[in-house]
Amino acid sequence: MDAWIVDEDMWVARTALLHQLRYKEHTDSERLFAYCLRQSGHPDFFIRKAIGWCLREYAKTDPAAVRGFLAREKGRFAPLSVREALKNIGA
Repeated sequence: MDAWIVDEDMWVARTALLHQLRYKEHTDSERLFAYCLRQSGHPDFFIRKAIGWCLREYAKTDPAAVRGFLAREKGRFAPLSVREALKNIGA
């Protein structure tokens, strides 16, 4: 996945973002957050949506980690990504 997140094909990079969706407590949060940061400036809707989706799923397991990550990186993510990430846990 480390090679996929830097792939020029946005669908490959999107897959790298989403690959841990169901890992729950086994999620590698350091990798997840690094991948999100790596793609944070991507202009495509589907990448921005995927960032929010993978963070929202991880927030079901560790909401404090997701809130803290977004607070530390405030301004780096598109509003869509933040809105999706916080959808079930609030700000």
